[in-house]
Amino acid sequence: MPRDSSGDSSGTDDTSLTPGAQRILDVASELFYRRGIHAVGVDTIAAESGVTKRTLYNRFGSKDNLLTTYLETRDRRWRDLIDARLTAEGEDAVRRVLVPFAVLPEWLTESDRGCSFVNAFAELPDTDHPGRKVITDEKKWLRAFFHDRLNEAGVKPTPAGTLAVQLLSLHEGAIVATAIADADDAAQATLSAAEALVTAALEDGAGR
Repeated sequence: MPRDSSGDSSGTDDTSLTPGAQRILDVASELFYRRGIHAVGVDTIAAESGVTKRTLYNRFGSKDNLLTTYLETRDRRWRDLIDARLTAEGEDAVRRVLVPFAVLPEWLTESDRGCSFVNAFAELPDTDHPGRKVITDEKKWLRAFFHDRLNEAGVKPTPAGTLAVQLLSLHEGAIVATAIADADDAAQATLSAAEALVTAALEDGAGR
C-alpha cells in the first residue's frame, strides 16, 4: 500500500491495487504529470476517476500518499525497463553501462513533458515530504548504476565516480533537450557521447 505520512513505505505495488484504486492511480498519474501537482486537486482526481472523494481517501489516505505512490510506480517501471535491457545485453560490459541511454527513446515516447521526478522535485520544497525521498533515491540509484557498471567494465573506482556523474548529467540533459529544445535526436546523440566517454576511459588506462 502507499507510504504513510511518516515517509516509511510498506512496498507499494500497483499490481495489488483494487481495480478502483488502480483507476484512481492511473488518472492521478496522468494529471500530475500533465498539469502539475499543485494544479490538480483531490476533487478533480476523484471526478475524473469516477469515484467519490471518500473512496479516494479510503484507498490512499491523502493526496500526498497518492502522489508518492505515483512516483514510486514511475520509479519501479523505469528500473524494470533498465533491468530487462540489462539482461538482454548479456556480458557486454560497455553496452551494459549504456543501457539507460539505450532505453531512453522508448521511455521518452510517453514522457514528453520532461522527467516526472524533476518536475515533482520542483513542486515539493519540503524535504520531509515522502515523495522527495522517492525522487532523490531514483537519481542516486541511476548514478550508482553507472558507477557499478563502469566498475564491471574495468574502469577504476576514482575515474568511475567522476564518469558516473558525467553520464548522469548527459542522461538528464537528453531528457531536457528532448522536451524543451525540440532536440529529437538528443537521446541518440547522448548515447554516442556516453559511449565515447566510456571507451576513452578504458583506452586511457583507467580500465583493465
